[in-house]
Amino acid sequence: MSDESSASSSGGPGGGDADMTLAFELSALQALADPNAVFSDARQWTEYVGVLSDKPTYVVTNFTRKHRIRQDFFSGPRGVEDSLANVKRQFDTDRHVFVGTTEEDEAVAEAAGWEYLPLEQAAEAAGWAVAGDTDTEDHFASGGRDDWP
Repeated sequence: MSDESSASSSGGPGGGDADMTLAFELSALQALADPNAVFSDARQWTEYVGVLSDKPTYVVTNFTRKHRIRQDFFSGPRGVEDSLANVKRQFDTDRHVFVGTTEEDEAVAEAAGWEYLPLEQAAEAAGWAVAGDTDTEDHFASGGRDDWP
């Protein structure tokens, strides 16, 4: 396995390993400034890319359509843990990497035999902008009015 620190020199958090399946937990994808650009970038150095979530299928579908994301797989009516196991059976690659945001995501990934990568680490390695890293400051909140509801 390649060292995660080599990711920045090879273009992605997988160290340039094209024989990889990459899955994003929906909340991780939602935290990115440009999810479509992230998927386009990931396609350059992975074999398969998809979105998994415990949320209803229509929530994932609406998000991916809105952001014009073409995914190779999604969780459908299954939860994340079942989906990880199913995707691993269907997509036979050397590596299976799950990008998430919580300790629960990490535990589910490990239980399913996937590598876990926190969103912040993946974003830093691949050069992806996290939504909070861009100029999304709430100008109303910084207006100095304490009496506003």
